[in-house]
Amino acid sequence: MSDLLERLRGRGWRLTAQRRVVAEVLDGDHVHYTADEVHAKATELLPEISRATVYNTLGELVSLGEVLEVSTDGRAKRYDPNAHHAHQHLVCSRCGTIRDVHPSGDLLADLPTEERYGFRLSTVEVTYRGVCPNCSAA
Repeated sequence: MSDLLERLRGRGWRLTAQRRVVAEVLDGDHVHYTADEVHAKATELLPEISRATVYNTLGELVSLGEVLEVSTDGRAKRYDPNAHHAHQHLVCSRCGTIRDVHPSGDLLADLPTEERYGFRLSTVEVTYRGVCPNCSAA
C-alpha cells in the first residue's frame, strides 16, 4: 500500500475504486503528473474512470493537503503526492521534467534579516532549473 493510500485510509477518506486508482497512480518517488497524465494512467487500471472524476479527485486531494499542486513556467499544473516531506523541485527548462530535491541547510534561515522587510517567514519554495541528462544528450 502506498504512503498516500495509507494517509487517506488513516483520515477515514472514503476510498471508492476511482479514488483508489487515482491514489495508486500518484504513488512513487518523483511523481509530478498532469491531470491528463493521471487520467491516462488511471484508465489503464480502471477503463471506465472519467476525466471529470480524476479532476475532482485531484482537487479533493489538494484541498485535503495530501497532494501538492505544482506549476512551473506556465505549463500544466502537476500533482505531487510528496506533500508531507519538505522538499524543493529541480525542473528541466526544456522538457519540464520535475524531480524532488532535498537541499541541506535551513532555507528559511538563509534569507538575511535585512531582506525580509519585516515579514514573518513561514515557508520557502525554491525551484532549481537546468537541463536534464536526456535533453542534454539530444
